Amino acid sequence: MKETKNPLKNLEKTSGQLLFDVATEIEALDATNRLLWKTHMRIQVIRLVCALLLVTLLSSEVAESRKSKTGGTSFEYKAINCRAYSASLTDFGGIGDGKTSNTKAFKSAISHLSEYASKGGAQLYVPAGKWLTGSFSLSSHFTLYLNKDAVLLASQDISEWPVIEPLPSYGRGRDAAAGRYTSLIFGTNLTDVIVTGDNGTIDGQGAFWWQKFHKKQLKYTRPYLIELMFSDKIQISNLTLLNSPSWNVHPVYSSNIIIKGLTIIATLPSPNTDGINPDSCTNTRIEDCYIVSGDDCVAVKSGWDEYGIKFGWPTKQLVIRRLTCISPESAAIALGSEMSGGIQDVRAEDITAIHTESGVRIKTAVGRGGYVKDIYVKGMTMHTMKWVFWMTGSYGSHADSHYDPKALPEIKGINYRDVVADNVTMAARLEGISHDPFTGICIANVTINMAAKAKKQPWTCTDIEGITSGVTPKPCNSLPDQGQDNIKACDFPADNLPIDSLKLKKCAYRIKHE
Repeated sequence: MKETKNPLKNLEKTSGQLLFDVATEIEALDATNRLLWKTHMRIQVIRLVCALLLVTLLSSEVAESRKSKTGGTSFEYKAINCRAYSASLTDFGGIGDGKTSNTKAFKSAISHLSEYASKGGAQLYVPAGKWLTGSFSLSSHFTLYLNKDAVLLASQDISEWPVIEPLPSYGRGRDAAAGRYTSLIFGTNLTDVIVTGDNGTIDGQGAFWWQKFHKKQLKYTRPYLIELMFSDKIQISNLTLLNSPSWNVHPVYSSNIIIKGLTIIATLPSPNTDGINPDSCTNTRIEDCYIVSGDDCVAVKSGWDEYGIKFGWPTKQLVIRRLTCISPESAAIALGSEMSGGIQDVRAEDITAIHTESGVRIKTAVGRGGYVKDIYVKGMTMHTMKWVFWMTGSYGSHADSHYDPKALPEIKGINYRDVVADNVTMAARLEGISHDPFTGICIANVTINMAAKAKKQPWTCTDIEGITSGVTPKPCNSLPDQGQDNIKACDFPADNLPIDSLKLKKCAYRIKHE
């Protein structure tokens, strides 16, 4: 039997390069005095990231591709559904030279392949090469698959980015009051759609957009890399996403979503380059992702002020597992600030945050309305943090001046347990809202080792209520210690959410030529 190449070797090489880039960014941050690090701590962190990323990549269910004896390329991967028909982008005139626009080729391919939606579905294979493209839309019962050496390059020709209306739960664009540029990979009202690959790359070439944002030259909101709206049964997996113009992955008004095995890297600093933002979504699973972000690594959302309240579509039944995050200016996991439709039943476990502003942050304000409740976090490891826990009821950013000042958010049932952190500036900053306290906070089995130049007061608490058990350093009086006998307080739910019953199938294909 002919020996096949180990597909993980290329992944290991890719991860090594990414870690070199991360280390370079960290050195730049030191040089500008953004955060002071001791040399031994920097080396320790980089080694830890290397180990964590390698373990994550080796454990992920990656695709395997190899040359077929009969010619062409064969490959396998796991997906929510396999497809009866497959074609290559080159069949539709695609040219992977990094210069020729392939927007028409993508649109033509997807239009043709959509005819197979009721006949077992179709897959579009993107071979090795650099494929320059503007925005294009996916179809139902469809898979977009990127070869390990395929790079989608986002076009810098604004005419290739159509403008669409603001999201109804936001009422306006994020960067400007008008509409927004369609995301690079877009879809709406779809069923059974997959974006995956053998660790292929999507490069948003975001510096072009970041400059326009900083110079206030944007009439519309910047595009995201991947956005799927009003859709069901979504898989986004085994890809590398680089330098998004704004948010990277944005499922919105959707359900039954798996996001797995993503490596997301944004140059630091970069504006609003959130990693993964589930927004008014139900039954979502995010796992085995590595994110270096200019903003929150994962930001859970559900609409903005009066628009989100009216739309009334919460994010609920969300699982986040085995996330590794570097975000010097934001959170590993943020809940809000746009949470006016509600956020409920979020379960995060096995989270690692390094050189990140905060571990878990709840962001809200008067006028938001909505709720954040039944939040469960366990098994967090953090290194070099400004805050471990951060809640703020005065975030302040509003869609417009028409928000209702009587619309107060409900924050309750927030549970953290089994947390270890070191080199921390401040253990927690917990600030509720006057006459609207954040209640039902439970923190147990937490050890926080403070930095040499930490704040003298490790905890600040206002307008909050809750309990603690086995927490070091000693929490504020608003969180009375229940004693070591209650070290297992803040129980993590034992049941599984429905998304965990969605199993992936093994799919195999052969492309005759590339």
